[in-house]
Amino acid sequence: MSKDKLQKVISLENYHQARKLFGQLDDNLKTIEKETGVQLVARGNELKILGEEQEAKLATRVLEELMTLIESDNMISERRIKHIIELLKEDLEQDCQKIYDEVLQVSYKGREIKPKTLGQKIYVDAMKRSDIVFGIGPAGTGKTYLAVVMAVKNLLNHNVNRIVLTRPAIEAGEQLGFLPGDIQEKVDPYLRPLYDSLFDVLGPERVNQYLEKDIIEVAPLAYMRGRTLDDSYVILDEAQNTTIEQMKMLLTRIGFNSRAVITGDVTQVDLPYSKSSGLNQVKNILAGIEGIEFVYLDETDVVRHNLVRKIIEAYEEHEEQQNN
Repeated sequence: MSKDKLQKVISLENYHQARKLFGQLDDNLKTIEKETGVQLVARGNELKILGEEQEAKLATRVLEELMTLIESDNMISERRIKHIIELLKEDLEQDCQKIYDEVLQVSYKGREIKPKTLGQKIYVDAMKRSDIVFGIGPAGTGKTYLAVVMAVKNLLNHNVNRIVLTRPAIEAGEQLGFLPGDIQEKVDPYLRPLYDSLFDVLGPERVNQYLEKDIIEVAPLAYMRGRTLDDSYVILDEAQNTTIEQMKMLLTRIGFNSRAVITGDVTQVDLPYSKSSGLNQVKNILAGIEGIEFVYLDETDVVRHNLVRKIIEAYEEHEEQQNN
């Protein structure tokens, strides 16, 4: 081997760690090879790194960061590997895990709220940077919760004067008209996830005070028509169940010194077949407009029970088979 070449061997603790690091059909190793220019040779629980000195050093640091992720029971994805490589190209010695150490808010019970995955970090950064952000992804990825956290942060920092949370009251198999109670009692169950997020961050007592003073408003999407929302942090949840017209209506409510986050899961549309989802169409319409960002979360960003991630993957595989 020439003097400018480096050969390094990394020993892994066990087969389980090696399997997670290498990925299915060694996909993770292939990504590292492609992005760094090294050759990786796996033999049992050992991994040999062959390449130019600087490239081999970069690949070694990437593997060290990935093993740290595995030890803390985090998933490894191609997106995460590429992001770590980008970070280490800027500074080979930096601790990539520190990007997840930012405390967004402290809940009323004293719990520190932080982004837990790369996708969530990208999502949070987009909400800091842009006036309108679309967070699109499956259940359990923290789309709504993080949007509420950022809304509360902006309210408490006096960047906005109020929070407006809204959802379309679309039935998912049940009929709204047959539910008991008056109109408010009928729609409240559809808004409950928004209340739950608020209660977790601010506590029920403070949330109720803000609701009474109209500092926080939680209402069905239909209530937004004809309004202008100035100095507000607006969150449209379950946006896959908006029509194209409803999406336009909500986005054109945004007033001066306001921000908006639109969240949804395009795989769970409950609209009638005759209606197109506004969330499916909006990127084609708004692509390229400065100040608007689209962030896509996936199964690697799921932070619920571990089985939720597997359920999402199984359904995606089933749908792909059906389409084929």
